[in-house]
Amino acid sequence: MKVQYFFLAGILFALSACFNATDIRNRPVQKSEIMAASTVAPVSFYDFKMKTLDGTEISLDKYKGKKIVVLNVASKCGFTPQYADWEKFYEANKDNVVVLGFPANNFNAQEPGTAQDIKEFCTKNYGVTFQMFEKISVKGPDKAPLYQWLTDKSQNGWNDKEPSWNFCKYLINEKGELTNFFASAIKPTDKEFVEAISAH
Repeated sequence: MKVQYFFLAGILFALSACFNATDIRNRPVQKSEIMAASTVAPVSFYDFKMKTLDGTEISLDKYKGKKIVVLNVASKCGFTPQYADWEKFYEANKDNVVVLGFPANNFNAQEPGTAQDIKEFCTKNYGVTFQMFEKISVKGPDKAPLYQWLTDKSQNGWNDKEPSWNFCKYLINEKGELTNFFASAIKPTDKEFVEAISAH
């Protein structure tokens, strides 16, 4: 008799658990429950802090309200003369647009210099005044977090294209949203770039 009792009690308990589980699965999920379950907050472009060539840390939220062109640059590349193009563009548009240069040695070791070497090269040869940052990696296993955001659509919303060579461009709008990617050959005077920066 006791065995039958415990057997029936076990069946009732199992059925109760099933009904409760079904109820939990089918009822509407509250926003507060989703927020409570989430342990990782979305990352914005403005959440990043990067070091300049002189080692000063800058929060990228200082550029809120402006369009931003992000370049991965190198000193010994066929595209290096673009420094002059982007400096000219920056000087003409700096009230509304900033250009940020990120030296990287990922492509054929074309940025081998130290921070001081890079600073002197850019200033002496191209008169660069737009903000330059410390050398980082823009692809591969040691990719900098900023470039992880730029190249991962689960983070930026749509784009998964990494730089294919030096002087690739990412365009960020005034809200910190990634809007465009451009390959190395694109200059600020090219039609597709002019249309993109005018459209957002």
